[in-house]
Amino acid sequence: MRFPLLLAAVGTAALAAIAPLSANPEVEVSAEDMLAPYYAKLERELDLPVAPPGAALAEDTVLTRIGVGSCNHQSRSQHMWAQIAAADPQLFLFIGDNNYGDNGWEGDAALGSLRAAYAKQAETPELAAFRKAVPMMAVWDDHDYGFNDGGGSFTPRRWSETIFETFWGSSEEVRSRPGVYDSRIVGEEGRRVQVILLDTRFFRSDLETGGYSERRPPLGPYVPSSDPEKTMLGEEQWEWLEAELAKPADFRIVASSIQVLTDAHNYEAWETMPLERAKLYRLLAAREDSGLVLLSGDRHAGGIYTDTPEETGGEQLWELTSSSLNLAFNDTATNTAREPDPKRLTDFISEENFGLVDIDWQARTFTLTLRGNQGEERASRTVSW
Repeated sequence: MRFPLLLAAVGTAALAAIAPLSANPEVEVSAEDMLAPYYAKLERELDLPVAPPGAALAEDTVLTRIGVGSCNHQSRSQHMWAQIAAADPQLFLFIGDNNYGDNGWEGDAALGSLRAAYAKQAETPELAAFRKAVPMMAVWDDHDYGFNDGGGSFTPRRWSETIFETFWGSSEEVRSRPGVYDSRIVGEEGRRVQVILLDTRFFRSDLETGGYSERRPPLGPYVPSSDPEKTMLGEEQWEWLEAELAKPADFRIVASSIQVLTDAHNYEAWETMPLERAKLYRLLAAREDSGLVLLSGDRHAGGIYTDTPEETGGEQLWELTSSSLNLAFNDTATNTAREPDPKRLTDFISEENFGLVDIDWQARTFTLTLRGNQGEERASRTVSW
């Protein structure tokens, strides 16, 4: 993205406000800082889109079924909301690419295409009916953050954050800090579920790409980086996560918009930053005693994964990837053959899908399920903890 292109939309008043700073060579002023007055003006003058009213989740709710999904294009069929509702989840986690606001983006600093995508969602009757019936928690991925594979270097990220938090009605706690990561604990003692939504966009360092090749890599352009300065979550979010994992809970759900366990591709995933992933594993292993499952999306295909990383001290981790709700690529047979993965226990399900996490408190098991676009079961595994 070109900085001059962004500045073209700012206007002389905002530029005049920062002129004294920019004239002083000893004062570092980022593009983000220079745009801040412009975004403050936009926030005062624009009516930002707001999601349809949503059902509330009571603090004493004993969760036994949680739904999850990702990758929902605002201009495609919204029939999956009825399928998810029919599964009767008590909570739905919308974990990224909740719309595709970068489609048609022309580089304007006001993020007009992103606001338009949210505005279209706000008028979606299927989403309105679903939200009325099922409580939701949301976090973003790249396409509802700003642009494909975007991270912390995305200059309008604070404005994008304002749009997201306004639309989804984020809590004051979330609004008070950079990024949109969130956490909540519900249930009674002995049956408390903690839901942690990680923000893998706002703070993330730029990814490293492979060298030039005449042939595009079939499974993504990125290569793992051993740079200790690179971060996936940012220092503040890492500290927050450690504190959250120290809280008493009986079962924890940790949602990352991008995949965690797999090493089978070179698209966005935690494997691009192995030092950061090892840090995540150590934090998970050191958590206050509880059951645990990882959730992810992003891939336009879904599956159930497991691994026992060295950093967990022998604990087996489980991950359910659910993607997409209405933007499927290829077909299951093609995807499964194209991406062999010893950590994936199922086919790589390409057709539209959503996920379920069912908790059996008496048996102390959880069941991970992927359901298809007619509500049918596509994959399932039950795990004891």
